[in-house]
This record gives sequence, structure tokens and C-alpha cells, in this order.
Amino acid sequence: MKSTTAIVSALLMLGAAPALAQTAGEAAAPERAPFPGSNAAPGRPTLVVTIVIDQFSANLFNQYRSRFTGGLRTLADQGLVYTNGFQSHGVTTTCPGHSTVLTGAHPTHTGIPANEWIDPATGKELYCLAAPQNTIAGGAHSENGLVGSDQLLVTNLPDWVKAQSPDSRVFAVSGKDRGAINLAGHHADGTFWIAGPMLTTYVEPGQNAEARLAPIAAFNAAYKAKLAADPNPTWTFQHDQCRTLRSTSTVGGQTFHADLPPEDANLEDSPYLDETTLDAATYLLDSQQLGRRGVVDLLGVSLSGTDKIGHAYGTQGPEMCEQLLRMDEALGRFLSRVAATPGAIVVLTADHGGSDFPERIAQRGGAAGRYDTTMLTRINAQLKTQFNLTDNPLQSGGTGFIVADKDHKELPEPLRSQIIAAAVPLLNAEPNIVLAVPRDELLQDPMPARNFNPEELTIRERLRLSAVAGRGADILRAYAYNLTSNARIGGSIASHGSPWDYDRRVPIIFWRPGERGEEHFWPLRTVDIAPTLANLVNVPAADTVDGVCQNLGLYDVPACPVVAAEPDAKP
Repeated sequence: MKSTTAIVSALLMLGAAPALAQTAGEAAAPERAPFPGSNAAPGRPTLVVTIVIDQFSANLFNQYRSRFTGGLRTLADQGLVYTNGFQSHGVTTTCPGHSTVLTGAHPTHTGIPANEWIDPATGKELYCLAAPQNTIAGGAHSENGLVGSDQLLVTNLPDWVKAQSPDSRVFAVSGKDRGAINLAGHHADGTFWIAGPMLTTYVEPGQNAEARLAPIAAFNAAYKAKLAADPNPTWTFQHDQCRTLRSTSTVGGQTFHADLPPEDANLEDSPYLDETTLDAATYLLDSQQLGRRGVVDLLGVSLSGTDKIGHAYGTQGPEMCEQLLRMDEALGRFLSRVAATPGAIVVLTADHGGSDFPERIAQRGGAAGRYDTTMLTRINAQLKTQFNLTDNPLQSGGTGFIVADKDHKELPEPLRSQIIAAAVPLLNAEPNIVLAVPRDELLQDPMPARNFNPEELTIRERLRLSAVAGRGADILRAYAYNLTSNARIGGSIASHGSPWDYDRRVPIIFWRPGERGEEHFWPLRTVDIAPTLANLVNVPAADTVDGVCQNLGLYDVPACPVVAAEPDAKP
């Protein structure tokens, strides 16, 4: 019997998304006309659109670049393209990656070390955006529980704009809650993500759920009607070039057929997820008159499909091929609407990269494999003997390993520190491990100089940027190159999260409609995006920013402020 999530996912695979955008948009969106009495600063953007593609490595962008015909082709040909963009930190997962983009801060300062971690006091897993005081609007199922922006410890560009211009509007939409919330910040007008047959949001105490959903209500009505009209969608080939990537592999002792429709197809793991997200973004752009009201407005769009498909089917099969080409086409339709808004600036990047599943990499001549599943058992046996313990003290904990009792609660001192000191050399002696280092030790390391080259960071320095005081694992670790976790067909057969460049390198593209494209070869960090956009829209960036403003040559804006030297930082 299929789970509720699987049934809902099946409903999402529905056919052409443009019809939904037109139905919802034409039903409720006001006429697109310039806002009267515009007082926007001349020569500066009035609309900032931030697009984050989940698990979209620079490798994948370059692999498909010549095949794109839609939005990604527009950005590649007309944008300022940095193919050597980087998420600089070492734990490359969705929540920390998204947290860097508009805060301009590394995860060590955003407070988001991973997608989840163990609360050492309770032993319970804590989601990166947990907010137990909130509710979820519309009675929607929330796979991550009650969420909000509370765990994000710094402000971001939308917050800075709102502080200076309360009339500015901020919206974000995604297939995942963590994609939307990290881009929306703490004071957005709407933060929406897909939850089954609707888009939902979180509701803080004192807020009204209906009012929170009001900006997207007409879209939701049209979306539900479309789902009801076609309850049996099928994900089939739309691009013949993708048929050539069909293959068969053995994964975890099971046979995996890379083909369409996928076996056990789950609508969350299909191109329809991003097509729907972009339809919703188009609807918000139109109905809210974003960028046309005389103030700076912001729209965040996080596209989750590439990540879900990458995990479920890998990155080098027909599934990913169809996903990327269909996302590209949907993105083209969305960008054509953005281009009709005078004063728009678009930035596109990714929260992390990813790689194919190791069995297919090996089939095609590469070197890749799975973790040694006996490692923790062997090390725990030694630690139990050394410290006369009954239960295993070392456990997996999201960003590395935790030292805890059988209920996952933190062990008392000095036992905790003694076990960490004993475990680290045992871990570092393992061939699967390149580096294991205590979190509290990492936090004593100096931060790299503010304008460091991300290509030159050591593995330890990358992990330093992921270390958060009191959050995450007791011991952070880096597995060897091209090693990944165990797989389950029908679940996750490929992953990411490492400090290696296939998980860190991402495209960063700035685009002003009508500009001539440029290629930039030097590295750029995702933390540089927020101060760069802040300079474009003339708002001061927070002092929590780690990134450095870049002079893009777009719009008539002053040069970036000069960053002062940091004598105490590592050169």
C-alpha cells in the first residue's frame, strides 16, 4: 500500500504547467501596468529575483549547457556567468546551502549546520527550521513538522530591504519548506511551498492562516482543480535525446532500471514539481505587481526537483536529462515574464552540487563506492572496552558523529570529552575517512580571511565554515572522495553533503534583461551574492555578512564599499 506522501506525489505528475499559470493568473491577477507615482531610485533595480536550483552542480550545468534552449540558455548567453561558483563550506546539504545565499554568511554564522541534527538535551532529531510554536496553514501535511525562520540566526537581504522600505514586498516559493523560508527571511509577505495538492505556509502565533494564504489562494484553487481533473498522470519522455541514457545497474543487490516512467514513480520526484513552482512564482509576480510599484520588491524561487530526482535516480540517467530540459523550458517561460518588468535583476545559483550513484560511475569506468558499514561497529567496540561502557557511545548525527547515550542524549563531562579524544584518532585511521575533527576544536580555529579563494581552502577549513556552536555533530568528518552512503532503490540511491568540489561547485549567474553576456573564470562564493545585491538596491548589508560585494557593471550604481583588512584572520 502506498503512503499518503506517495499518493499525493502521484497527483503532482500532471502535464503542462503553463495552462495552470494562465488559469490562475488570468482569474485573479490584476492588469500588469506601472505603479502610479513611482519613487524608485533611478538607475537601480526595482525587482530582485533569486533562483536557487537544488543539487545543481557546476558540473551538471556545464554538461547540459549546450542543450538548453529556454531559461538556462538565456542566462548562459546573456548573463554574467561564473561557472566557478562555490558553496564554500564542507557540509553541503540543502538547508545550510540555502542559508548562505541571501544572508551573505557561512553556516557557522547562519546557525544552520545541516538539514537536521540531534538536540543534545533531549536526544531528539531537530529540523533545521523547526518552530514548534507555529502551525501549518490549510491543514496541509508538513513532512518536517512545524517550521518557521527562528533557527536562522542572522538576517538576510529581504530583511534589510524591509527595514528600509516597509512597503516593499517579499515573497518566496519552493517545492520544499527550507528552500522558501531561507530565501524569504524573517519578515516576508508570503513564504510558500508545495504540500500535496496545495501550496502552504507557516502561521506564527497571532497570525491568521487564511490571511497568510491569501496571496496564493486563487492559484491554489486552480491548482487543486487541475489535479482533480487528471488523477492518473504519467511521466514520459518529451526529449528523444534522453532515451539514449536508459540503462540497468545493480544497486544494493537489487536491479535498477533507469527509464521512464520510473519504477515506483513518485510525483515529488518528477519535473512537474519545478514546473508548478515556477507557475506559482509567475502568479505572484503578476498578482502582486512585483517591481512595478515604485519600491524594491523581492521574489525568491527555489527549485527542488533536481535534488529529489538526483537522490532517487542519480544524475546521469534519462530521469535527470528530462528534468533539466523540462525545468529549462519552464524557466524560460518564467524569465520572459520577468523580462517584461522594467528594472529587474535575476541571480541564479545552487545550494550544493551532487554526483551520480557510485555503481553507475564504476560501470562507466570511474572510481566510486559506498561507505564501510562496519566502521562504527568496530570503533564502538574499542570505545566500549576502553571506557567500560554497555552501549555504543558513537553514533551518526547528520553532520558527522555524536557522542551520546542509548537515547542519543549528550554524555556528561568529562566522559564526553574523553570519548571524543579517543574516537578521533580511531576515525582518522580508517581508510574511508579523510579527516575527523571535534566541532569544539574547529570553532577555536580562526576564520579564513574574508575574501579567501574557495578553491584553496583545506578540508579542515571547509568543515570550520560548517561548525556551529551547540548545534550539529560532536565530530565533523569528511569521507574519502566519491564515497557515499548506502542506497535503497525506491528511496535514495545517490547523495551529496561532502566537502569535495563536486558537491561545492555551483553556477552563479547574474542577469539583467537585455544585457550582453560575459564569462568570468575566477571563483565567486554564494556568500558574495547578498552584499552584491544590497549594493545594487542601495540598502546596507548587516554586519553579519561574510561575503564581499562584487562590481557587476549592471545599473547605474556606485562601486562596492572597500572591505577593510583583517589582520587577525588567516591569510
